[in-house]
Amino acid sequence: MLGREELVTSAEAAERIGREFSLTGGSGTEKVHLASALGRVLAEDLASPEDLPPFDRSTVDGFALAAADTFGATDAMPAYLKLAGEVAMGERPALRVGKGETVRIWTGGMLPEGTDAAMMLEHASVIDGETVECVKAVAPGENVLFKGEDVTKGEAVLPRGHRLRPQDAGALAGLGIVEVSVFKKPRVAVLSTGDEVVPPEAAPSPGQIRDINAYNLIGLIAEAGGESLYRGIVPDDREALRRAIRSALDSADIVVLSGGSSVGVRDMAPDVLNALGKPGVFLHGVSIRPGKPVLAANVDGKPVFGLPGNPAAVALTFELFVEPVVRRWAGERGAADGPRRTVRARLSRRLASSMGREDYVRVRLEERDGEWWAVPVLGKSGLITTLVRAGGTVVIPLHKTGFEAGETVDVRLFR
Repeated sequence: MLGREELVTSAEAAERIGREFSLTGGSGTEKVHLASALGRVLAEDLASPEDLPPFDRSTVDGFALAAADTFGATDAMPAYLKLAGEVAMGERPALRVGKGETVRIWTGGMLPEGTDAAMMLEHASVIDGETVECVKAVAPGENVLFKGEDVTKGEAVLPRGHRLRPQDAGALAGLGIVEVSVFKKPRVAVLSTGDEVVPPEAAPSPGQIRDINAYNLIGLIAEAGGESLYRGIVPDDREALRRAIRSALDSADIVVLSGGSSVGVRDMAPDVLNALGKPGVFLHGVSIRPGKPVLAANVDGKPVFGLPGNPAAVALTFELFVEPVVRRWAGERGAADGPRRTVRARLSRRLASSMGREDYVRVRLEERDGEWWAVPVLGKSGLITTLVRAGGTVVIPLHKTGFEAGETVDVRLFR
């Protein structure tokens, strides 16, 4: 049986898995249009093909001028400049602004020759149709973006292994980069196991349950940057399980099973995996709750994970052990194994735990009098609604027997 003496810590398990599957960008690369590149991982370093902005431009509505012409200007002693014209938007100014002159300009307009600053409308007014009264001094470069101030030609913009965010796409569009080389999404096969599991559209008979885990995993895989391949439900039959895993290995980069990881008469996954390829199962059992029976195998170079059958354990073990592998195979660097976003909160009630085991307790966050409180969402491990109501987890470490009510803890937020 899977006893406590065979268990490893979550840190040891993650280290073993990382050592076994260290490949980055394991599925190849492809070119995609920027419009469909959100969330994809760059397969090459990107450098700017030009200066941004490509010209000196105003950041305010107002007047373009030489800053020196406003030095000493105040409400009591304004500076008076001659209005010499207006900068048309989207065009290069044809005029040159001389000493003591200014021109009307709008946000984004190109500064004409002879100017080095912009005066905001709030600090200037046209008093007779051709004279501008300035009641504030501006410094050279004030309210102006100079050519190349944002990005210079040839400057590194985004590195290989970076997952593209909306603001990244905007920056690339501003540089005229509309096609990028990205890593292909790893294909992750999802298999549910068990005679008691039926499709969600079916009406379960007594003793049966709808397939919750597959659809949870499909969403988790998409968030991690993978492409899920749902391969259906496999009955508790050794040959059927062998055929299903063999077929999944032939069509996918990574295989994830839900159910079939614990040690029992009907849990055959470890034996089947060991027979399918080498080196086989290298991890089986981690000192966490929920999720102790999780297993990982290397079948001729392909990762296979067996996750426990209850929904809370599926979510946790995917986050801890499967997600980093999917992110690495999707080409992501750095953040693939990085810490989750956390918030500090006070615990609303006491939580107890057993020494020698990490407990992951689901909590929801409540704001009370300007501070965050973590309210445990308690329930048995097979309940899916505890995941729906929770916003994150509190981890009780191996060496602690729990936390007291009112104690400040770190809440690991769900993505």
